[in-house]
Amino acid sequence: MSSIKQNIEQVITQITSAAEKCGRATDSVQLLAVSKTKPIAAIDEAITAGHRAFGENYVQEGVEKVQHFANSPYADQLVWHFIGPIQSNKTRLIAEHFDWVHSIDRAKIARRLSEQRPTELPPLNVLLQVNTSNEESKSGVSFAELPALADDIASMPNLVLRGLMSIPQQADSYDSQYAAFKSLADAQQQLRAKHPQLDTLSMGMSGDMEAAIAAGSTIVRIGTAIFGARDYT
Repeated sequence: MSSIKQNIEQVITQITSAAEKCGRATDSVQLLAVSKTKPIAAIDEAITAGHRAFGENYVQEGVEKVQHFANSPYADQLVWHFIGPIQSNKTRLIAEHFDWVHSIDRAKIARRLSEQRPTELPPLNVLLQVNTSNEESKSGVSFAELPALADDIASMPNLVLRGLMSIPQQADSYDSQYAAFKSLADAQQQLRAKHPQLDTLSMGMSGDMEAAIAAGSTIVRIGTAIFGARDYT
């Protein structure tokens, strides 16, 4: 059985290969280790291996992990991303403990995060989640609604709008994967005419990472390939 350190090294090799294949700098894509449902010991192993960026989907679980590592020697180096659905009654915990939020699709949620962000912390880096495949079962703003939401959030004082995120409909072919990711990249490029600070595209997981990187992803979200299968029991 391979170790978490070996798994991280293997994923980084895959990211590097995918970036080189499409002529991108190998350091232009960040690996976000999705640690949801994984124990403290697994994250600690990843940190010991040199990894510093972690993604959590569940608020309470994520906050407990952030608090656990707040007193570690690596605390100032760790970057915590919240990547799951956001309920109104959980915004304060997210605002107080995370560095990034990937899953904003409503101005109401963004406003609460801005109002509840502690003044001693830097502004919260936020991404807008876009429903690129128009699936009713998925969260995300539509392409049509995206410009107005971006304008709203860009004016909120304790947030920094950094880019877009998506979880496209699962597709088996590279071409279909690429087309979905390219639509998000194109949408961001259009938004940059008014919001030039947008520099982040969070898209791509284990099964579609190569297509996401070819389309312009700057953050790929990888969980199982690093930590192994999840146990939701």
